[in-house]
Amino acid sequence: MNFTVESDVGLKRSENEDRVAFCERPDKYKLAVLADGMGGHNAGDVASEMAITALQRAFLQAEAAILSTEDGRQQWLKGIISQINEDIYHYSLSHEGCKGMGTTLIAVMIDGANCTIAHIGDSRVYHFTTEDGELITRDHSYVNVLVDNGEISEEEAQHHPQKNFILRALGTELTIQADFYSLEMQEDSYLLICSDGLSDKLSLYEMAAIITLPLALQEKGQKLVQLANELGGDDNISLILLTLKGKEV
Repeated sequence: MNFTVESDVGLKRSENEDRVAFCERPDKYKLAVLADGMGGHNAGDVASEMAITALQRAFLQAEAAILSTEDGRQQWLKGIISQINEDIYHYSLSHEGCKGMGTTLIAVMIDGANCTIAHIGDSRVYHFTTEDGELITRDHSYVNVLVDNGEISEEEAQHHPQKNFILRALGTELTIQADFYSLEMQEDSYLLICSDGLSDKLSLYEMAAIITLPLALQEKGQKLVQLANELGGDDNISLILLTLKGKEV
């Protein structure tokens, strides 16, 4: 599997509160993680850093047998995410400058072509093939509740003034529940993990147009960030772009 990682402060923010990493074990298992921190007197970077660091450390120490099945990977992720959530929550209570902080989280455990995805907040995972693009995750947001209740349409949700008000974040409450998704990548497909600094600016079709260009993988990641900045760059912009295609090394 080949990957590229990008994280940019954008044009309007003074600090980058996103954290993003790709971690490989000596065996076949890999972990892609992205966290978009928020709140607590600019302590969002503390929450996102705590989440990413703890997940990577636990992943490198996990027993291979636990990670060998889809159910095992989900159960492992549930347990470690629950523990990290408690740690961030208690840290926020005991450090004045961190009160109210939290973070979104995307964690993708990879076993060959099989991806186990854990999701909290409004960071996203997309899957692209040469023919199609698809949003895999569903934001834990206020506007999605309105859509589900039939109060607004999907199109209206894209421009709603409370579009970025999220209902679920790591570390803001004592307990948390992640949503889980399973995906099998194909030889010609791409997995895009991104913060809302990218997804708020680029449509699915704009992302697909760049990802399917005949460019090196790193150039594709850079062009995605560049376009998000050209369209305003209102937030931090972070992504991990993954593919099985060997020619993209």
